[in-house]
Amino acid sequence: MISGKAELEKRLFQMSKVDTKPIVGKGISFVQEVAKSNCPVGDGELRQSIYTDVDDDSGIARGTCFPSAAHGPYVEFGTGPKGQASHEGVSPDVAVAYTMEPWWIHEGPGEKEIDRATAEHYHFQYIDTPQGRFYKCTGQAAQPYLYPALKDNEENVLKIMAEEMKKQL
Repeated sequence: MISGKAELEKRLFQMSKVDTKPIVGKGISFVQEVAKSNCPVGDGELRQSIYTDVDDDSGIARGTCFPSAAHGPYVEFGTGPKGQASHEGVSPDVAVAYTMEPWWIHEGPGEKEIDRATAEHYHFQYIDTPQGRFYKCTGQAAQPYLYPALKDNEENVLKIMAEEMKKQL
């Protein structure tokens, strides 16, 4: 006869009933907090756009932390030759292709345009044409805020998730 068999079976049954979604939710919320504190801030739009999501697919919970701001990936990975040269802190699992030639950005209020104050802040060179003013961009250095939020805190995230699991058990 095995001593403690009934208690072991009871514990295993309890473990099989653990709802992993809130456990993963706590862990990814911690990553979100760190990502927001790591995030470079201009007008605050990027920081405010960092969200989390937890999917539960066939009993497997997966947490995601992401920016909804269109420029989020450009800040994380950098752009152009400056981004490629400053790859420190960027996830090694992401293959990023950089444009090596300078590009021109039209001045204007549109999503793919730049306003004059921002262009002047970065001291972009410009040319005036019949189609308007264009600013020359040679890229920006990578400023990773998402990947380090997870990678530098793996132990903390695991501790948070373990505590949450203990609460359920």
